[in-house]
Amino acid sequence: MNRTAAFLIAFALPLMANAQTNIALGGINADPNAPVEVTADTLNVDQDSRTAKFSGNVVIGQGDMRMSAAEVEVFYDEATGQIARFVASGGVTFVTATEAAESQTADYDLTAGVLIMSGEVLLTQGLNALSAETMTVNLRDGTAQMQGRVRTVFQTEGSN
Repeated sequence: MNRTAAFLIAFALPLMANAQTNIALGGINADPNAPVEVTADTLNVDQDSRTAKFSGNVVIGQGDMRMSAAEVEVFYDEATGQIARFVASGGVTFVTATEAAESQTADYDLTAGVLIMSGEVLLTQGLNALSAETMTVNLRDGTAQMQGRVRTVFQTEGSN
């Protein structure tokens, strides 16, 4: 076993179990007003409910962010017709230049600039890792709050 794996096993640090942890995220601040590109295997549109459902290998790009999932439902603002919200399910991956997060589901409100990831959330920042049941990210200022059995692993200098 290498030294990094030994460190992770021996020094995994639980923080505030069943509480919440606020963290600053270096790269998960973004412009929720940037253009959005969506690719998928299939698309079903419901004009009456002003929704669209993308299925199969869904990838959403907005600026430097990428989100992928098995299925994503898109909700449009009734007044403007612009995309207001994405609800992703079936295993979600959210990636920026410096961080990556995984969860079972995600709800991205473009209007508020808030991303909520739920279900076995795992966030990696370089060699550091954080996990929780839910993570709420304010994409405008790059802050996040993690709740529900929060665990962290911080690498220290020389722990390679």
